[in-house]
Amino acid sequence: MSKQAAWTLGIYGARAVARIGALVALTFAAAGIAQAQSAAPAPAKTEDSSLTWKGITLYGIIDVGLQYQTHGTPISDFFPAGTAEPLQKNSNGSVTAVTPSNLSQSRIGLSGNEPLFGDWAGVFRLETFFNPQSGNLSDALKSITLMNGVDIHHQTTWVDSSVAGQAFAGAAYAGFASATYGSLTFGRHVTPLADGISKYDPMGASQAFSLIGFSGTYAGGGDTEDRRLDQSLKYTAKYGFVHLGALYQFSGSSGSTNTAAQAQIGAEFAGFSADAFYAKKYNAVAASPLSLAQVQDLAGRCNPPAGTPPPATAPLAQCFSVSNSVAGTISDNTTYALMAMYSFPTVKLYASYEHIQFADPKTPYLPGQPIIGGYTLAVTTNTAYEFNDKTLNVIWAGVKWTVIPELDLVAAYYGYNQNSYGKTPCSDASKSTCSGKYQVGSVLINYRLSKRFDTYLGSMYSTAQDGPQSGFLNKNTLATTLGLRFKF
Repeated sequence: MSKQAAWTLGIYGARAVARIGALVALTFAAAGIAQAQSAAPAPAKTEDSSLTWKGITLYGIIDVGLQYQTHGTPISDFFPAGTAEPLQKNSNGSVTAVTPSNLSQSRIGLSGNEPLFGDWAGVFRLETFFNPQSGNLSDALKSITLMNGVDIHHQTTWVDSSVAGQAFAGAAYAGFASATYGSLTFGRHVTPLADGISKYDPMGASQAFSLIGFSGTYAGGGDTEDRRLDQSLKYTAKYGFVHLGALYQFSGSSGSTNTAAQAQIGAEFAGFSADAFYAKKYNAVAASPLSLAQVQDLAGRCNPPAGTPPPATAPLAQCFSVSNSVAGTISDNTTYALMAMYSFPTVKLYASYEHIQFADPKTPYLPGQPIIGGYTLAVTTNTAYEFNDKTLNVIWAGVKWTVIPELDLVAAYYGYNQNSYGKTPCSDASKSTCSGKYQVGSVLINYRLSKRFDTYLGSMYSTAQDGPQSGFLNKNTLATTLGLRFKF
């Protein structure tokens, strides 16, 4: 970040912390009065016990906090992170809100391990994501459809994601595992690339403090809907200091349409860990709301005046429910990444690089294409990169210091450079196809009150320049979040 950006982060961060601090102080004061009036004895601590029964384990996380943002949009009850902490096109006025899943995605899940023979076992996992502030299943695609036809100045938070209201959005797979030979599972998986980002991100891929944690663009190899992949086969193994990973996504279509492949190889030695990744995804989808004109066009197609047949160019087969439809940009994506970390006794250093290339799809999607979560692409763009492929060169680095066993201090930087990929080269904010950069700086304090309960306070400052800032209502934003997390 520039000195000016760092200065801005400090000034706004102090103001945001002061606002949240005042609210917290009032909360503790009220709690103190109530305790003085009731004088109820503290409940006795019970012995910590496992939630595993006959090889089946129940686990979960509830993460909720209070956030102040200088330029944001009102909270969504469905988008997994609630608000968009990094700068978005519709980031507008200041926002104070109760936000979900800031440090970790709130979830509840079941996992199983059934011994078979030797060191082989049958395994499974089912994982559901929810928003604790609303009680709704996390559903990013619903946050998009609710903004269909809504002007940018009046939008609430919407962002695409692989989490689209599925009953088991986090994971749904079964297979075999061996300590000697690794694991092989079938179903819906987090990809090896996304696993790597969680491991090599100093902020642990948190949604409130990490660009690569909030935006699945990077963990998804170009599009966030591909951070987790349905109909996939995944293999992971560790042989001595070497670890391997691979994933293949099958498709009901012929050829390469909607398939994906990933490979990973890495090693750990004397505190140093590094991994290299390759990912290829065909027909990746980046979803967005329908414009007002597109909503009106759909209404005209599906509800013509009485006695008037629908236009020949828009048969009834193209009548889609606005409440279940989105627009989508389709691409074939290729990703390479190298991630590294070095661990000292109390300090971890991180540095990583990722290259993502977007190309027009070999097999275009037509309107009516079903996508994740049961949603429909009513409007498709298959030629976004007809003049030049788009490339993102992404870097991140940071440090995590465990001051005492209960306290972590973390600082991180994230940024990417975008090439000029339109018909006419440009390096300003006149078009989103112009070259430019996006930068994020974050700080975090995380204190563990007990094995299962911790609190945190942190800030994320983000800014966009030139092409990535085209059409944005603001050039920067600062989000400061205070929260708590319970894990079981």
